[in-house]
Amino acid sequence: MIELPESIVVSGQINRTLVGKKIEKVIVNASPHKFAFFSLDADRYPMLLEGKTIRGAKSFGGQIEVEIDDMHLYFSDGASPRYFAPDETLPLKHQMMIRFEDQSAITVTIAMYGMMYLYPKGENKNPYTVIAKEKPSPLQDEFTYDYFKGLISSCPATMSIKGMLATEQRIPGLGNGCLQDILFNAKLHPKRKHDTLDETHLRQLYDAIRKTLPEMVNRGGRATEKDLFGKEGGYVPTLYAKTVGTSCPACSATIMKEPFLGGSVTFCPRCQK
Repeated sequence: MIELPESIVVSGQINRTLVGKKIEKVIVNASPHKFAFFSLDADRYPMLLEGKTIRGAKSFGGQIEVEIDDMHLYFSDGASPRYFAPDETLPLKHQMMIRFEDQSAITVTIAMYGMMYLYPKGENKNPYTVIAKEKPSPLQDEFTYDYFKGLISSCPATMSIKGMLATEQRIPGLGNGCLQDILFNAKLHPKRKHDTLDETHLRQLYDAIRKTLPEMVNRGGRATEKDLFGKEGGYVPTLYAKTVGTSCPACSATIMKEPFLGGSVTFCPRCQK
């Protein structure tokens, strides 16, 4: 799933690879997917995009915004764009295909669920995008310790750290995938309640956010996700599906996974209190 690191990495690759390319053909829903979501009637996408040119891309939280002349195309959640050079064979199944005049193309496939929203410039009023654009990124100087404390001060006292950080767009683009290693680095258990955190814990959490997310970006995203060229990111998480049941690199305890808040949490029972 696209989270903050992947949105930054892929939007940068779009800027370096696709800017200036003119769209020749668009195919939408060639392989229908129940959880592929569009902002408009999918049948209108070709009419609105064909003949137009890629102008640039930006990232907002876990969203990728692609400027295509007078339109903005957004990819988020499980919508994964992939670039194919003119001599490469396109996959048979995809939820969107955009072919350019030079015969290169991108396809978009959906894992679980994903959004491929299209809006005229300035008309995206989707609250997730609006909030993501308004709030400072953890990679920006504006994301100060005081801002962070203010952000979580209104959370219910009994809310878990996972609920506090990965819900309600408090920190856009920070989802369960990134959260696991952040909490490992902060030495805090994901089920721990908000009202048990003192100033030292909050500083540990803030520092872990500011350190872990840039590291994920600098390494090309997480190894659990793929970039615009189908390449896995270079950041190998300490906590994810493949490390469950293995030894913690810090203390040798067995890494555990438990269901929580409609999903799951992975943690070291010794390091994360």
